[in-house]
Amino acid sequence: MTLHTGRHFLQIPGPTNVPDRVLRAMDMPTLDHRGPEFAVLGHAVLSGVQRIFRTKQPVIIYPSSGTGAWEAAIVNTLSPGDKVLMAETGQFAMLWLGIADKFKLDVDMLSTDWRRGAPLDQIEARLKADRDHTIKAVMVVHNETSTSCVTHPLEVRKILDRTKHPALLVVDTISGLASLEYEHDAWGIDVSIAGSQKGMMLPPGLGFNAVSEKALAASKASTSMRSYWDWHEMIAINKQGTFPYTPATNLLYALKEAITMLEEEGLENVWARHRRHGAATRAAAKAWDLDLVCQDPHAYSPALTAIMVPDGHDADAFRKVVLENFDMSLGTGLGKIKGKAFRIGHLGHFNDLMLMGTLAGVEMGLDLAKVPHRAGGVMAAMDVLKGREEVLKMPKAAVA
Repeated sequence: MTLHTGRHFLQIPGPTNVPDRVLRAMDMPTLDHRGPEFAVLGHAVLSGVQRIFRTKQPVIIYPSSGTGAWEAAIVNTLSPGDKVLMAETGQFAMLWLGIADKFKLDVDMLSTDWRRGAPLDQIEARLKADRDHTIKAVMVVHNETSTSCVTHPLEVRKILDRTKHPALLVVDTISGLASLEYEHDAWGIDVSIAGSQKGMMLPPGLGFNAVSEKALAASKASTSMRSYWDWHEMIAINKQGTFPYTPATNLLYALKEAITMLEEEGLENVWARHRRHGAATRAAAKAWDLDLVCQDPHAYSPALTAIMVPDGHDADAFRKVVLENFDMSLGTGLGKIKGKAFRIGHLGHFNDLMLMGTLAGVEMGLDLAKVPHRAGGVMAAMDVLKGREEVLKMPKAAVA
């Protein structure tokens, strides 16, 4: 086993690096979650997370992973047998499909090659053809972490509005929130699903549902069994700054500090920083002459970059070389691209020098692993960060 000095480079696209400020905020004695001191904390995080989602609607905070937040969205809004429209944009869309199947939903899954966002033309065609409005929800992954492809939720909302279709818009923004531009209210999203361990800069353990009035109405009609996940019980007692069962108290301290950090930087600046780092990483991949998994520039993710290795080479063998030689963890390829791609996370608590260290480790690893490539990726990324190359900006999705 190689002995490493210095800090481990955690460059997977989640869980992400946790800032020291957040770690220190968690380092608190256990608090009485029924006492007045906790209510102050509870009110602070419940209102704070609304600002991150850009909503005035309720945001439910669960002691759970993002998977729990997926389940909560399903059981609160849908009933067994309900028809939903989903898109196979990557591994996490497929995992969401698996949960939908277990709850006996009738899923119409639109296929893709995993190298672009959701097929908007097919979504529009399905909704136009659904004259009886049997489709109860359109469910999309905002930032598909397995492929680094983005589906822009506002574009889906515009389709629903054009077709005058009443289906709920349900968005998984687990790796999008606090990394990519996101507007729960302005974009007409009915349920936003998120987790703590990505752009929110926390350890795993918190799941979130932001819910519209329309979603709350749908939850009253849903016949799905639920107890732990019930929105209405949570919302009722949240008004007192507390929860119907034991919350993850120390993670809520961390959440309060993370919200403070995001607001100190300013959400628009956070989004711009991620766009900049995404552009620099893609410039490195282009200089290396390696293909991006995402083939649609409109769908490039600011939060992570998935990169293909040439045929005949194993991405996981390359990742092992990087880990053993440079103490850096890169994301593995998942599902259809297992062994064919690796993923560089550049989201959350991150800066220019951390990115340059990451890309230097990748470039040295490509050489040691004998993966065919051209040199110069690090220099190309530096040119972007120094402003010598125009930064590719994601579309201003909030513009209707």
